[in-house]
Amino acid sequence: MQDPSNSREMTGFPSHFQQRYADDRLDVLPLLWRGLVSAPERCVITYEGREVPAGEIRSRVARMQARLRHAGIQPADRVAVMLSNSVDHIALIYALMLMGVVWVPVNVRLRGAGLAYLVGHSRPALLVFDAEFAPAVDGLADVTAVPLESLCAEAPLASADIQCRGVSHEDTLCIIYTSGTTGAPKGVVFTHRMLRIASEAVLRVAGLRGGDRAFLWEPLCHIGGAQMLMIPFLCDVQLHVVQRFSASRFWSQWRAARATHLHYLGGVLDVLMRGAEVDRIRVAWGAGVSAAAWHPIRERLGCEIRECYGMTECSSFATHNTTGTPGSIGAALPWIRVELLDAPGRAVPEGELGEIVLSSDVEGVFFPGYLENPEATADALRGGRLHTGDIARRLPNGEFAFVGRRTDSMRVRGENVSAWEIERVFAEHPAIVAAAAVGVAGEIGEQDIHLHVQFEAGQSVAWDSLVRWAAPRMASFQLPRYFSAVEKFELTPSERIRKHLLPKTAAGAWDRDTHETTPQETTLVRTP
Repeated sequence: MQDPSNSREMTGFPSHFQQRYADDRLDVLPLLWRGLVSAPERCVITYEGREVPAGEIRSRVARMQARLRHAGIQPADRVAVMLSNSVDHIALIYALMLMGVVWVPVNVRLRGAGLAYLVGHSRPALLVFDAEFAPAVDGLADVTAVPLESLCAEAPLASADIQCRGVSHEDTLCIIYTSGTTGAPKGVVFTHRMLRIASEAVLRVAGLRGGDRAFLWEPLCHIGGAQMLMIPFLCDVQLHVVQRFSASRFWSQWRAARATHLHYLGGVLDVLMRGAEVDRIRVAWGAGVSAAAWHPIRERLGCEIRECYGMTECSSFATHNTTGTPGSIGAALPWIRVELLDAPGRAVPEGELGEIVLSSDVEGVFFPGYLENPEATADALRGGRLHTGDIARRLPNGEFAFVGRRTDSMRVRGENVSAWEIERVFAEHPAIVAAAAVGVAGEIGEQDIHLHVQFEAGQSVAWDSLVRWAAPRMASFQLPRYFSAVEKFELTPSERIRKHLLPKTAAGAWDRDTHETTPQETTLVRTP
């Protein structure tokens, strides 16, 4: 097979990144192809304790590619993937990348309207799912859905080897859906170059070196998981993958892997800290450690904390903390410039709040746009800069402290949750006139969801009954914890709910965590 690195004219190599091969064009496919064919005995990943060599991955990829071609899948087609972490899931992603097929990751916790929206908006030619998600997939319109097992069997006229299409670094690798704010989720068009930059950034942000062992628990539908898939092809780092995060199994898995580096999101470290059993983590890197929790985590887990900031739209990372300053997201990565601007676009003084606005001289760091959403694209990409909608302040040492999201979304257990997605589900209940979801401070990092409900006149629904009605219609992380009833929402002239008038705490609200199984009567709470 032809080396894909020679299939197109190369571009210049940015000095910020380590050169992996001659005429490096900052791409992923040459690295992936060479990694799978040049050393078949080399361990690419370890899955749930079992070493998986490159030769085995290569065989799985070739088999899946043949099956996909037999199903009529062509380059630039979209294939949605609703799978838990597994060896075959990883092999399928590699197969799609090498074919030039656009991968559409689907959060396995999506249900009902949220899942239907993603599939309807991305319009995949095929949806591949794990058997356990068949009930969620059943009934989806206008998409051909097949179980993963059907791609794993030997295919008619199967090629003996993997096949790689000459794909440009500018081509779309995947479409990653991020939760909307007051509107629908947006599909981030994520290119081949963006995955390479994200992967290179992982090495720098996490401080990974040859011989290190990185533990991967994140679902691959998130950029947090996807950005790890190229790590074994960038340097001699072992990637230890588990099916999903399990607090009860974590430490036994960690010790068995002899892992050194843990990526954390949201309250993951808080959950580990609450257990009676802990072990040493050499480096913990990610987002969500508060200044107050910094020293307790370092002392109990014995780890270096490398807090960072980023978003899918900027190839995942923009800043990283290498100084150990509590509460800091660090300074900008070498290829990124960070500005804090006020509403008119002026730089704010040190210590004052401003929107995080990013820019770069490296072509292709930022996403080209949101899928079929020119308005949102134009709002985010202005004058060559990425306006994040997030707020921060500059610290005296030149680093940054993240303050919060300016948009109407919440961060719940590592997930960006759109208020709009929650509200549209509850609005379908026949007894509800309107609903408003807001974030309140959570007990384990980040936020919990507080839903305010206006019922139809003369009607009310027990909260536990409403929870049972909503649970199958939405992802588990979207299901509110707190519920309150309001007599009537205050509206703007454009008929939008004035959310700033709603309580910013859960005081007086019904708590699902403590009362879900006990029938409760609603209590009316008047807004100011």
